[in-house]
Amino acid sequence: MKRIVIALSALSLVAGAAAPAIAAPCKDKKGKFVKCPAKPKLCRNAKGHFAKC
Repeated sequence: MKRIVIALSALSLVAGAAAPAIAAPCKDKKGKFVKCPAKPKLCRNAKGHFAKC
């Protein structure tokens, strides 16, 4: 059971890492394309629970 959870979480991290590369650039208030702000990073502890980074 733990192996399945670890495999699924690893797969979701890989899929999540590819999404920003595909996403379109962000626009500012004037409509100009700008670099998108960084999304907050999700950290996990040794047990696999969410933790503060």
